[in-house]
Parts: sequence; C-alpha cells; structure tokens
Amino acid sequence: MNSDGRDLLTTAQAAARLGVKAETVYAYVSRGLLTSTRRPGARGSMFDVDEVESLAGRDTARRTDIGTVERIRTQVTLLDGDRLYYRGRDAVDLTAQSFEAVAHFLWTGDLVENVRFTTDPAVAQQCRDAASSMAPNCRTIDRIRVAAMIGSTYRPMRFDVGPKSVVSEAGQLLATVAASLTEASTESSLAELMWDALRSEFSDPRGLTVLRSALVLMADHGLAASTLAVRVAASTRANLYSVVAAGLGCIDGPLHGSAAEPAYRFLMAARDDPISALAQQFRSGEQVPGFGHVIYERRDHRAEELLRLLRDPALGADSAVISAADTVIAEMSDRFDTFPNSDFALATFTCAYQLRPDAPEALFAFARIAGWTAHALEEYAEDALRFRVPGIYTGIRPPT
Repeated sequence: MNSDGRDLLTTAQAAARLGVKAETVYAYVSRGLLTSTRRPGARGSMFDVDEVESLAGRDTARRTDIGTVERIRTQVTLLDGDRLYYRGRDAVDLTAQSFEAVAHFLWTGDLVENVRFTTDPAVAQQCRDAASSMAPNCRTIDRIRVAAMIGSTYRPMRFDVGPKSVVSEAGQLLATVAASLTEASTESSLAELMWDALRSEFSDPRGLTVLRSALVLMADHGLAASTLAVRVAASTRANLYSVVAAGLGCIDGPLHGSAAEPAYRFLMAARDDPISALAQQFRSGEQVPGFGHVIYERRDHRAEELLRLLRDPALGADSAVISAADTVIAEMSDRFDTFPNSDFALATFTCAYQLRPDAPEALFAFARIAGWTAHALEEYAEDALRFRVPGIYTGIRPPT
C-alpha cells in the first residue's frame, strides 16, 4: 500500500464497487472482511483497492455486475467532495501553473516550470493551408480535427506508444493544433495561440488570464464518455493521434463537448434583460442550460473559479454580461437550489469577451487532449484489447 494514498478507495467508492451502502462497508470491517485505514488530512476511512476487489468476487458481497470499464484504475483524476484533483493536486490550485506545465504533470506526475511545446512551422502552415479549403463558417473543432490528422502524417514515429515517445508526440500535437488555428508566432504559449484564434477585434486582451485558467480546469474530468472512447482506442494500441481522433469524435456530441452552446445562446439573449430571458425559458418549458451536474452535488468548483475571475474588474470582462449571469445564478439558486456548471462559466466567458461563439467547445476539446493523453498512457500499460465484451444478443434466433 502506498503512503501517498494511491490504490486506496474512499468509503463511497468501496460501497459503489461492492453494490452496498456505506453502512454495510463498515459492517464488513467489523466482520473482518475489510480493513479500514486512515490517512493524515483525509476525511473518513480508506480501503485497499485489491482487498475490495477480492471481496467483490465473493458471494458475501451483493456486488454489482461490472465489466472492464468499471474496473478501470486511474491515477490521473479524482472527483471527490465536489472538487476536482489532478494526481492529488487541487485543479484550481494548479491554475497558477501554465497549461503546458499542467499537461506535463498529468502525463508524468512531475510538476516543473518552463515547460514548452514546439511544432515545425512548416507543418503548422500545411494545416492552415488545408483549413483554407474548408467551409468558411466551419467550427474550430473541425479545424482541430483536421490539424491533428494532417499533423500525424508528418510524425512517422507516432506508432511508438512507449511513454517517452507518447509524451513527446503529445506536446508536438498540442503545439501543432494551436499554431494551425492562428497566424501568430509559433513561439507563443499554447494559451496565447488559443486566445489569438478565438478572440475578436472587440476582445479585451486581459481575458487571456481567464483562458489560461479555463484550459487547466478543462484538461481532464475523469472517465467521461470521450475519455472512455480514448481508452478503448488505446487498448487496441492505436497511436496517439488516432486515440485523440476517437476522443474528438465523441466530444462532438451535443451532450458532451457542445453542451455549452445552448448556455451561450441563452446568455446572449439574457444580457440586457435576464429576468425576461428566464421568464421566456420557463414559459417554453425548457430547462435553463448550464446548471446542475451529473457528478457534482452542490457546486462545480471549476465554474466557481472561472466566474470568480470574470467578476474581477481588473480583468476587463463586460460588466453587463457578468451582471446578467449573476442575476440568472441567483434566481436559479433561489428557485431550484441548483448551481452553475462549467458550461455556464465558459459561455459567460465567451460572451463577456466577445469571443467566437464556438469558443467553449474549442477550449474544451483542445484542453482535453492533455487529459486524453494521460489516460492513453495508462491504457498502453494495461493488457491490450481488454474492452472486448460479448454483449447480450436479443435478436431473432436461428432455426434449430
């Protein structure tokens, strides 16, 4: 057992794995079926994951029938107590670091300064040239997808899925994608390149500070749908570029990466009269987008941090947008006891700095490449093709 808490489960995690209530977990402890332990600074009891897995295999536990997906072990991201942690570090605290440093931390576990990713300017230009033949109103995520595909063709050693190679390729991939979206110097940071790609002529440059934090906070979020797709692709030993393509395909859905778009449209309508916009939403019978979360119960602290930055007058966000957003938040909290999520925060950021309308989706997709790479690195170390499942056939039976 590691002294830093790795390979330990909380009571809630152990209960979920065993398909029982927390009280039953403690009953298992009293009966000698499980051993509980305490860690300094941690709340509640902790349990060794191997011991829980062993008990889950017995008939004494009313376990849930689970497969490979539910058995994924990861040291990348923890969602606990309505907070997000990367490798044991609070994600909000990590916003003090550059996106490059946090990406490297996710991949290697080492948090170092002055991390820099580079690309070949000629390859970035090839990606820009390809984008010039795309529809003029295409989304940024379409350009990200094309840049990743074209960039891969210039990386003949991409098929090496060893850790050192993958980390190198990931930095190259992020730098190539960011550089392909703008004519800015490839010597710029990834945040600066993304800001240049998404800003308008009316955007206050101080918004770059918020964008830096947004990239860090969106880098990973556990085993989301796109991350599962990435892990399945990595289990086939697909190269990193193909693995990222799997994630981008999944993130393109309206219930995942594009979920902030309705919140953006709503906020644009609510800017001048948020109460009327809310009333219209209620009258239509539609939910107000950007509130609540399937995992967080009381708060999304990613959203809280971004909204805190947006409320800072020194960062130059449009005060009318922030006022409207705060009115909506107050009304939703008072009426439905709910909270804004990261989709709402990204939509507010986009409106407050007059960014491209698809900025939330683009930031989400670009940042998540860092997290996908971390999960791919873990999956490459697992048994190959472990996600092959038999399924349950319910169609017409062949004649006997």
